[in-house]
Amino acid sequence: MTATTRQILVTSALPYANGAIHLGHLVEYIQTDIWVRFQKMRGHECYYVCADDTHGTPIMLRAEQEGITPEALVARVHGEHSRDFAGFHIAFDNYYTTHSEETRFYAEDIYRKLKAAGLIDIRDIEQYYDPVKAMFLPDRFIKGECPQCGAADQYGDSCEACGAAYAPTELKNPLSAVSGATPVLKTSEHYFFRLSDPRCQAFLRRYTQDGRLQAEAANKMQEWLGAEGENKLSDWDISRDAPYFGFEIPGDDGQATGKFFYVWLDAPIGYMGSFKHLCTQRGMDFEHWWKQDSTTELYHFIGKDILYFHALFWPAELKFAGYRTPTSIFTHGFLTVDGQKMSKSRGTFITAESYLQQGLNPEWLRYYYAAKLNGSLEDIDLNLADFVARVNADLVGKYVNIASRCAGFIVKHFDGRLNACDPHALREFAYEREQASIAAAFEARDYARALREIMRLADVANAYVAEQQPWVLAKQIDTAAQRERLHVVCSTALQQFRDLTIYLKPVLPRLAGQVEAFLNIDPLCWDDLAHPLPAGHCINAYQHLLQRIDPQQIDALVAANRASLAPAAAEKTAQPTKSAKITPARDSTMDATNATNAAADSASAAVIGIDDFTRIDLRIARIANAEQVDGAAKLLKLTLELGAMEPPRTVFAGIKSAYNPATLIGRLTVMVANLAPRKMKFGLSEGMVLAASDESGQTAGLFLLSPDSGAVPGMRVK
Repeated sequence: MTATTRQILVTSALPYANGAIHLGHLVEYIQTDIWVRFQKMRGHECYYVCADDTHGTPIMLRAEQEGITPEALVARVHGEHSRDFAGFHIAFDNYYTTHSEETRFYAEDIYRKLKAAGLIDIRDIEQYYDPVKAMFLPDRFIKGECPQCGAADQYGDSCEACGAAYAPTELKNPLSAVSGATPVLKTSEHYFFRLSDPRCQAFLRRYTQDGRLQAEAANKMQEWLGAEGENKLSDWDISRDAPYFGFEIPGDDGQATGKFFYVWLDAPIGYMGSFKHLCTQRGMDFEHWWKQDSTTELYHFIGKDILYFHALFWPAELKFAGYRTPTSIFTHGFLTVDGQKMSKSRGTFITAESYLQQGLNPEWLRYYYAAKLNGSLEDIDLNLADFVARVNADLVGKYVNIASRCAGFIVKHFDGRLNACDPHALREFAYEREQASIAAAFEARDYARALREIMRLADVANAYVAEQQPWVLAKQIDTAAQRERLHVVCSTALQQFRDLTIYLKPVLPRLAGQVEAFLNIDPLCWDDLAHPLPAGHCINAYQHLLQRIDPQQIDALVAANRASLAPAAAEKTAQPTKSAKITPARDSTMDATNATNAAADSASAAVIGIDDFTRIDLRIARIANAEQVDGAAKLLKLTLELGAMEPPRTVFAGIKSAYNPATLIGRLTVMVANLAPRKMKFGLSEGMVLAASDESGQTAGLFLLSPDSGAVPGMRVK
């Protein structure tokens, strides 16, 4: 380990062992996994641990309902969660359970140390009791109206509408979520962590304002803590009454107390338990990482709904029990699907298992989430039409396209051996500025910025290939010089492809592995950017790396989740809704140029003769530029090149919903070159580009036509 190597421990929030992993959960785990993979590629000692959150009344009640023990339930769910995470290439160094002896040890240890510090109180409280179920009700099993904003159907500990935290006894019109009965108040002895203690208040004011939190999160903490001199934090109830599935609170004399640790006390301690388990397996020093003056780094990735627990309760527990506190807490927003909250009835409450069962590539989703994540608390939207278009345009149309257009020439003409590269063409990839910028974006979890820069470099590589035209050079290798030129061009393009793969590897680890096998190289690390593949290096034959998303796969995914998750009665009557489908639209490319031809999209179009077809001048065109059109909801302005003998054409195409203009530049497509110019309010449109779509005209099925390798601008399509 060098002097600059960092020691980093990373966690994600613990998924509760009472339900399936869904696509909303995966935002966090994919975000964390990308960051961890980046750190490991940089050569740092980085560990990623997590665990199932297994304690609490919901687990107990579900196990009772299924007629099994809570232990059997959490073991089964652990297997399901592990399967789903592995399916999306989430590479934990240890995925454990909070129902472990390691977590029990540290829960009791922290409790005893807080008690010795005078920060535990024991006192009687009035608590809601379900007279039908004969049990005290946890906060989340009491529902009513928020005492702050009046929102209905809120849990007994916090309001999802306004974010307020409160005691369950403050709820208005409470009901038991277990039996539906109106709960009654009964007295019970409970244990409290004294967050109101001046020591905790002073520490948390410093901790939450010293840069460990994002600005939005720090501001929220300030709101909860109040101004200097205020004491807005209440003591935290850390105990629950039997019956309860969890760890019993130890008595001073070793006797049973009959009280159990509240799940939110021992759940974060599960981070410690999981890491302790890893340390035992690998012979590592746990204390080195968790002692109060540790020089290691500790990062938690969490959703904004649990910020209160992680930024207030958890650091205070650690601080006053003599352990280190988190270096930073990285908070993210929620996931919506097609702009709306995930919904079972709409089929947009999509489980991880169903995504994989439909045969969808998990790296499609990893890439799409990364393209949306910017390191802030903003919610992100899984727009299904945009998902299809972005993945197909970026990963297939730009990134994989580089290798598919050049690798065959290396194998066919040069026995699979690379040549030295064109240093001028590699310059932009080798600049330290590009490497530093992309690395800084990954470090800051601004994956959207990183991918924009990476795709810009992909544009550079594609422009190089389009300019050098290796398919033309391959037909002109009569002389040694011509043969050498083809060899250099293809070797350079594959070097650029390898460097793009390094940048993309944290996001697309499995695809990167396929590229490593194709290029016949060791696993790529970040430092490889400084070491081009040498002349004479032998690659393997190119095989297809990635397929396009078929919009029908998305339709099947939505249908599968609607069918499996919607109530039976709703299944019989539910119709597809806007949020559950790709947004319908006509072939807007036609709208932009010749609306009267829109009927040609129909499968029942009239039969034509060969003479009719030959009247259409179809040409290969290169998209030299693509830009937004101010004031146009559907249009992009394309500048098309038809070869050196013709001036560029301007075409307004209705493809804005399906394509980012930056991803189009340099691509080849097919246009109708003899269509009468059409005067539009935005300018003169001098042709029409061709696109394919399904019969419904859904934008998810809108794809620009692209020619096979070897076609050049100006060629006729016959």
